[in-house]
Amino acid sequence: MNSEEEFFDAETGLESDDSCEVSFKDALLFDSKQVTDGSSTQENGVWERRKALPAETISRNNFSVWSILKKCIGMELSKIAMPVVFNEPLSFLQRISEYMEHTQLIHKACSLSDSIDRMQVVAAFAVSAVASQWERTGKPFNPLLGETYELIREDEGYRLISEQVSHHPPVSAFHAQSLKQEFEFHGSIYPKLKFWGKSVEAEPKGTMTLELLKHKEAYTWTNPMCCVHNIILGKLWIEQYGTVEIVNHSTGDKCILNFKPCGMFGKELHKVEGYIQNKSKKKRRVIYGKWTECMYSIDPKIYETCKKSEKKSGSDPRKLKQERSCEGEDDDDDDELPDVQETVTVIAGSALLWRITPRPTHSAQMYNFTSFAVTLNELEPGMERLLAPTDCRLRPDIRAMEHGDIDLASAEKERLEEKQRAARRERSKDEEEWSTRWFRLGTNPFTGAEDWLYAGGYFDRKYTDCPNIY
Repeated sequence: MNSEEEFFDAETGLESDDSCEVSFKDALLFDSKQVTDGSSTQENGVWERRKALPAETISRNNFSVWSILKKCIGMELSKIAMPVVFNEPLSFLQRISEYMEHTQLIHKACSLSDSIDRMQVVAAFAVSAVASQWERTGKPFNPLLGETYELIREDEGYRLISEQVSHHPPVSAFHAQSLKQEFEFHGSIYPKLKFWGKSVEAEPKGTMTLELLKHKEAYTWTNPMCCVHNIILGKLWIEQYGTVEIVNHSTGDKCILNFKPCGMFGKELHKVEGYIQNKSKKKRRVIYGKWTECMYSIDPKIYETCKKSEKKSGSDPRKLKQERSCEGEDDDDDDELPDVQETVTVIAGSALLWRITPRPTHSAQMYNFTSFAVTLNELEPGMERLLAPTDCRLRPDIRAMEHGDIDLASAEKERLEEKQRAARRERSKDEEEWSTRWFRLGTNPFTGAEDWLYAGGYFDRKYTDCPNIY
């Protein structure tokens, strides 16, 4: 574990095996031409995922969010109807699936024999899972009650299913599993949004659980807070802050990560620092980096020596730090995005745990999507006949926005929301309770807290009793 390569040269995925009930490999293929709207291509009979959206980002220049939010300061925003122009063409269920972009880190953790080494890589995965939020200022569509999303990535060795299990409060449950029975990753998220005058703060309530089945280990953590600045005026920018504690329930090891607030001069922007301790509370490794760039691991003694040297030379960035949060902001001027270079100063002797995948050169014209996010709403060849009728890819409002038709997207969003309200009134009149299809409310076996757990059966492809939500 002494070299950068040992961590960075992680597996890129696993070959598929017979444990996956369905494959799209043998489905009908598109015409063997490059489609000009950014759709997928077929080269020599091999289908490829698309590299662009069908249409560019819809401009928000002619819309004012202040007219909607001015009466909502300090309020929870889950019940506030927002114009579709402030959305991005993905459902929140699809946004959740972006946790899986760096699944190679889970595969790497599965391959390591030492529990501290595994914790390092799990910590890097926990950071990588929120990395796609960088510059993503569009709001994902609120999932409809009963909406689902599936993602099968045979090249990365996993499949995922998610479901909107509650509407008020909005709760999304997901479950991902290895095709080789190496891991399971699951959780349920209740995103609480609050408006503070110039910014929106998102608290992603809910616990992430990662099980490494070969090692009989389970790790749990909660994600950091997220704040989008300059909602009313100025350039939108994002910071994440708060303490994330990752617990290995099998060994007692813990990793405490501090996602740092921006600070007065931007010296702390996007920084993450923390440490791994064993069950005896002895520090074993220090973790540092930026959630927008990369994460490193180093021996605690070397790290402390380096920090003392910085302090003596007067270059300690902590002297410039000024804590702040979204709440209680000064409304006199904009929260300007600090002009800081996205670079991590690497301490000699550090091991690279993770580096972010570069975004497409035209990402700014695609809602700042990553290459992974661009593919999430794509209907793969032959997929439509296999999907559950509740899958996000079949939502007409998201599909219309993806194609740049804002009027159709707005009309369809309004229609779907009214359809959902009418269904709720019918259930109320009949005194009928909503029944989830793929998840059941239970107890997380590792934390003892209430959690939504996967009931199984989704990939049997029996969807005759799915609700008609679109």
